[in-house]
Amino acid sequence: MTSSSTRYAASLYRDDASPYAEALARVPVRRAELPLLGGLTRYWDYGDPDAATTLVLVHGFRGDHHGLEPVVAQLDAGLRLISPDLPGFGESTPLTERDHDIAGYSDWLRAFTAGLGLHGRVVLLGHSFGSIVVAATLAEDTGQRPDAVVLVNPIGQPALAGPRGVLTRLAIFYYWLAAALPERLGFALLRNRVIVRAMSVAMAKTRVRSLRAWIHGQHDSYFSAFSDRRVVLQAFRASVAHDVSEYAAGIPEATLLVAAVDDDITPIAAERRLRGLFPDARLVEIADVGHLIHYEKPVEAARAIEEFLAGLAARDAATDQGESA
Repeated sequence: MTSSSTRYAASLYRDDASPYAEALARVPVRRAELPLLGGLTRYWDYGDPDAATTLVLVHGFRGDHHGLEPVVAQLDAGLRLISPDLPGFGESTPLTERDHDIAGYSDWLRAFTAGLGLHGRVVLLGHSFGSIVVAATLAEDTGQRPDAVVLVNPIGQPALAGPRGVLTRLAIFYYWLAAALPERLGFALLRNRVIVRAMSVAMAKTRVRSLRAWIHGQHDSYFSAFSDRRVVLQAFRASVAHDVSEYAAGIPEATLLVAAVDDDITPIAAERRLRGLFPDARLVEIADVGHLIHYEKPVEAARAIEEFLAGLAARDAATDQGESA
């Protein structure tokens, strides 16, 4: 494992238009990497490296670690947050010993968390496609378990069942066409800026013009940061073939679901049903936002996460007190 010296997030990724830049600039960050399953996973280690609680963050489809930085910026300074780029996306190289499907990403996440050698309380957080990866990883009893789970904008039902099932079908056709075309043309189609912008417009709910512009800029900058066509096509097939509801019953850890009332991918009614599938889950609903909680409502998401973590700490303290009595 290699690591750069401590710097500040804003000095590494300066974005003057970001409404979260000032808060992010106060968070110390270290960039590091781990060789895993034939690839090189690069990750960003925020906050206090000696914190009692560490959150490992898994971002969504076609994103990278930048997407969760607005939430990182709002969380308590006493936490440690480790945010990797998924293999084949952002600055992480593809896996060579696994496919980029749910099984492959699950094996990678287990290897990644083991390779970090974490101590204290460990919480796995997954956003969108990352929620599926986290849930699938934990549904197998491998002996390495986190203390708790947080899923933001969890994919709680099959993609084609959502209120925008038609758009999902269009997306399936789009990725099918990208696979059918010759390599160069298919790769260009996947990175087409007009299509990327259309995706961004469809997801953004905020009416604040400056925030919408910043969100579109984030998607323009990072939504096409994948290594090759094979990776993104494998990951897309995984994203529409699975959802968290398949795995929920096999996750006994305390779980927080942070869901958007206006999410078009998993409607809030499905998120409420999803909560009942977990042995121990709490649902926090955030109004006036869709599938981009991490961009549009990171303050609300951070407060929900902090309250959840405070509840865990209180529960652990009560248990320790009872055992010592």
